[in-house]
Amino acid sequence: MADNSSSVEIVEGCRLPVLRKNQEHEDEWPLAEILSVKEVSGRKLYYVHYIDFNKRLDEWVTTERLDMKKLQFPKKDAKTPTKNGLSGSRPSSPEGGRERERERERERERTTQAAVFPQNGNARRLIPAPPGRKRKANCGGTDEDSQDSSDGIPSAPRMTGSLVSDRSHDDIVTRMKNIECIELGRHRLKPWYFSPYPQELTSLPILYLCEFCLKYLKSLKCLQRHLTKCNLRHPPGNEIYRKGTISFFEIDGRKNKNYSQNLCLLAKCFLDHKTLYYDTDPFLFYVMTEYDSKGFHIVGYFSKEKESTEDYNVACILTLPPYQRRGYGKLLIEFSYELSKVEGKTGTPEKPLSDLGLLSYRSYWSQTILEILMDLKPDNGERPQITINEISEITSVKKEDVISTLQYLNLINYYKGQYILTLSEDIVEGHERAMQKRHLRIDPKCLHFTPKDWSKRGKW
Repeated sequence: MADNSSSVEIVEGCRLPVLRKNQEHEDEWPLAEILSVKEVSGRKLYYVHYIDFNKRLDEWVTTERLDMKKLQFPKKDAKTPTKNGLSGSRPSSPEGGRERERERERERERTTQAAVFPQNGNARRLIPAPPGRKRKANCGGTDEDSQDSSDGIPSAPRMTGSLVSDRSHDDIVTRMKNIECIELGRHRLKPWYFSPYPQELTSLPILYLCEFCLKYLKSLKCLQRHLTKCNLRHPPGNEIYRKGTISFFEIDGRKNKNYSQNLCLLAKCFLDHKTLYYDTDPFLFYVMTEYDSKGFHIVGYFSKEKESTEDYNVACILTLPPYQRRGYGKLLIEFSYELSKVEGKTGTPEKPLSDLGLLSYRSYWSQTILEILMDLKPDNGERPQITINEISEITSVKKEDVISTLQYLNLINYYKGQYILTLSEDIVEGHERAMQKRHLRIDPKCLHFTPKDWSKRGKW
C-alpha cells in the first residue's frame, strides 16, 4: 500500500486492515488495531493487534502493510460533559494521541519507580496485591538474591502491571510483547506476550537465561561467567518421577523462591490469561525435564496451590514452544491427575484456560474417558453400566469435566427413561488412531510421591 501517512496521522486506537504474512496459507488482510507507534531511523513502525486473532500474533509492521483507504479513527477518545449533563465523546485527534502517549510514558516511569530496592539488597518492598483480590501462583516476582548485581542488570523484576484476565484492566504497556528473544540452553524462544522482566532488559536483542536455575542475564559473556559459578544441573527440589529420560521435580515456592519466580517470569512470556503477583509461597511447581549428558533440561511445568478450596489441581501449565506438539502437554496433564489419584481427590485446572490449554485438556479428558468406556465388559449379556461418579473416581477428573466431555463428544442420549452412552464407530476408530500416536505415558510405578497435609503446616 502507498504511504499516505504524510497526510493522515495514524494514532493509537486506529483500526485498519493490515497485511498479515502467513507461512501456512496465503497472505491476508485482517482488521487490526494500532497499539503503539514508534520511529526507527526515520521510519515509522506500528505495533498491531489483529482483532480476531490471538495476541501472540501481534507484531511491529511498516507503513507498506497498512491499508490506509479503510482507516478507522477511535470512536471515543475522552469523556466530556454535554449540555444535558450526560457524558459525551470528544473526537479523536493526532494531538490527543500524542498526549495519550506522553501520559503513558509518565505512567511507565511512575510504576517503575514504585518498587523500592535499597542498595544493600536485603530489605525489599514488593508491591502488594490489591486488597480483596485472590493471590495467584502462576507468575513470579523477586526476593533478596534473585539476581547477582555483578551481572550489571537490576536485581529484581519491574513491578509494572499485575496482569488480570479482565481485559478492561489492560494497560497498553502489558498488551505489548516487551522481550524480543530469549536464549535458553540450545533453544532460542520468541516470546508471545508481555512479561515484567526489568525495563533495562527489554531493549536487548537477546535475553540470556541459565537453563538450570533460570536466572536472567543481559549478555552471553555474563551467562558464561554465571555458568562457571552455577552448580545446578537440574531444577532444585525433589525428583519424584523418572522413567527413561523424562523426570519430574517438585519445587516448593517458599523454599525455592528464586527459582520459582524466575520460572514464572519465563512462563509469563507464553501465558496471557493469568494474574501476575509476586508471592510464590502458597504454590508447588512441578517441572518436567528431559535428561542428556549435560543435565536435566526444562520441557514444561505446572503450578499448583498447596491448599485449594475449589479442587484445583493445576494453577498454570505450560509446555515450552520447542517441545510443543510432541505429546508433552498431555504428559503434564496426566501427571497432575496421577498426583490427584495419590492424594485421593478429584481435580480440575484453574480457569480460564488458554486456547491451547483448553484444546489439550479436552483431548486428554476425551481419551481418558473413552479408554475407560471401551474397556467395560458386558455383565451377563447385559449392556455394561458405569456412573459419572465412578468415571470421576477412577480418573480423578472432576465430575463437571466428565459431563462436559461426554456432552462435547455427543455421547449422552436419553432412551426409555434413562441416560445411555452411545459409542459410534467413528468415535471408536478416531480414539484408536489417537491412542496409537500417543507414545508418552506416565507410569504410576515410577512415581515416588507422598502428599503433605498443608493445612497442618502453619504458614507452609
